[in-house]
Amino acid sequence: MDPVTGLSLGRIAIGVGALAAPSTTARVFGLDPASNPQLGYMGRMFGAREIALGAVTLVARGPLRRNLTVVGIAVDGADLANGVIELGQRNVSKLSSGMLIGAAAGAVGSGVLALVRGRGRAKATA
Repeated sequence: MDPVTGLSLGRIAIGVGALAAPSTTARVFGLDPASNPQLGYMGRMFGAREIALGAVTLVARGPLRRNLTVVGIAVDGADLANGVIELGQRNVSKLSSGMLIGAAAGAVGSGVLALVRGRGRAKATA
């Protein structure tokens, strides 16, 4: 499986989890929804974004797929930066920060690797 397809499917899976069970998904990443009841609202917003970006990238072809891969890298880069900020401000535990930063860094790396290898752009079908 190429990295873009894997990232797209991963986004959809995480998005479905966040949309259907935001508190459970938050706990998987070490966050505490009991201390922040608004986390469910934000989690569902995050889930919808992940599903949309994953689905549109999954079905895109040609230059659009490459461009959506770049958008995904930017989104994941912002998530990575946010994780570093939250770690510095100590708003989340080191373990949670590490998990969130690691997931975002892995997604950025996979997206960049896909672009370097030329898999960010699927061949157009006739």
